[in-house]
Amino acid sequence: MVATRRTASRGFTLVEVLVALFVMALLAAMAWQGVDGIARARSVGQERIEQSLRVQTVLMQWEQDLAALQDTNAVPPLTFDGATVRLVRRAEGGVQMVAWSLRGGHWMRWSGPTVTRAIGLQDSWMRSQQLLGNEPGQLDALPGIDGWQVYFYRNNSWSNAQSTGDVKEAPPVPAQPGAPTPPTQVLPTGVRIVLTFNGAPLQGSLTRDVMLALQPQ
Repeated sequence: MVATRRTASRGFTLVEVLVALFVMALLAAMAWQGVDGIARARSVGQERIEQSLRVQTVLMQWEQDLAALQDTNAVPPLTFDGATVRLVRRAEGGVQMVAWSLRGGHWMRWSGPTVTRAIGLQDSWMRSQQLLGNEPGQLDALPGIDGWQVYFYRNNSWSNAQSTGDVKEAPPVPAQPGAPTPPTQVLPTGVRIVLTFNGAPLQGSLTRDVMLALQPQ
């Protein structure tokens, strides 16, 4: 006669169930933190890429403005007063005044109307010195800028753009009667800007040199 053994089935206790639930909850929380970290890193990376592309686009516009620099003998073609770079550039159908300035962490670009007469350019020059940041033609080119510096290449070296350069000879053509004629200096052969980012999302600084090829009028 063969004895038959029966193994009694045993279920989970309440403590074991609670421990299992706690472990699963802990694993789920850890997995969620990992997914959230990946998503955040991807978002930050994407934001940096987009900001980098915007920086390159704005710097391209900056270089194009300098490449189209035009000396009209009516106003200084390129100046920096510590806050704003003002330049005269060639445009389709004439010339225009352009002003680059830093306002509240934003690198701004203002472009005046295209003009064909000296008096119109002189009026645009005066307007460029009274900008408030909300004028027509004002563009918020690049946010996230903490500061900037401008240097001119003169006499085989970089120097502060506000330092005095060689005085330019008087223009052969007199200015319009009654119009302001600010003194002009010999133009530099290069322009350097150093942009300092505030860390959202870019940080550090960026230096860009542009050599000038001025075409006098």
